[in-house]
Amino acid sequence: MTADVWLPIPPDEIEGLPEGLAYRFWDGSEEFPADPADCAFYVVPYMKPGGVGVRPLPRMSAVRVVQTLSAGTDHVEPGLRHLPPGVQLCNARGVHEASTAELTLALVLASLRGIPDFVRAQDRGEWRGGFRPALADKNVLIVGYGSIGAAIEDRLAPFELARVARVARSARTTARGPVHPLTDLPSLLPDADVVILSTPLTEATRGLAGADFLARMKDGALLVNVARGPVVDTKALLAELESGRITAALDVTDPEPLPPGHPLWHAPGVLVSPHVGGPTSAFLPRAEHLLVNQLRRFVNQEPLANVILTTGAAGV
Repeated sequence: MTADVWLPIPPDEIEGLPEGLAYRFWDGSEEFPADPADCAFYVVPYMKPGGVGVRPLPRMSAVRVVQTLSAGTDHVEPGLRHLPPGVQLCNARGVHEASTAELTLALVLASLRGIPDFVRAQDRGEWRGGFRPALADKNVLIVGYGSIGAAIEDRLAPFELARVARVARSARTTARGPVHPLTDLPSLLPDADVVILSTPLTEATRGLAGADFLARMKDGALLVNVARGPVVDTKALLAELESGRITAALDVTDPEPLPPGHPLWHAPGVLVSPHVGGPTSAFLPRAEHLLVNQLRRFVNQEPLANVILTTGAAGV
């Protein structure tokens, strides 16, 4: 029997899909395109409200691959308990690095140079100059040094920084320099002028930027979150923002979407963008390239790329 593949992008718009598979288009709509029990390769719809992507999983008894189009997989992992052993979960490494790194740099520069204040002044027809900090000569700490963290550093490289420190789950050495383990954070935070969060959301990183983390940041430092909202303790962040001790630029929040009237909207020194790190014109060509590559590997029974976990394995 021909294996069903569920795609959130119309199959006729993707060049190079391998033959021998039955492609079904499903973008998260109410009606399924076919019986979920026949799906062998499931590509999760991108940027849909909570619960949409996991809705067919309990009925996907024959699925062998679950592929996200996001860098994080935390929104899908709760549904994996319904799947049989041996299902591979893959993320979208290689799809979002360029877009997310661009936005990170935009948030850093906009926050330091006061762009939101300029826009508000323009709306009022006011010419308001002033002295603002530059990114040059700053110490930057990147927390979460995977492919996105590395892409962020690539874009920071021309800005004449004093130093970049890197943190990941475990220590290693890269061409740009050492990567520190998470346990080194307490000693690294006090020196950082800009702290960028680009880590996946895991049990180890949930609430990572809590009261103690934020208290260790130097006066006047900028916190930038392009990871996931729950990596930051919102209550603790609000306390620091309202004191005026630090500032923040947040592409992700907890809760998300940020509801009307939430204090983060009007907290001093905060810039909020509505989780737009990934959805840009750079997304679709990279997503299509990933899907074609993965499906060719699937058809040829070759190892898949970007495998995060396999159901039924130890600890899963």
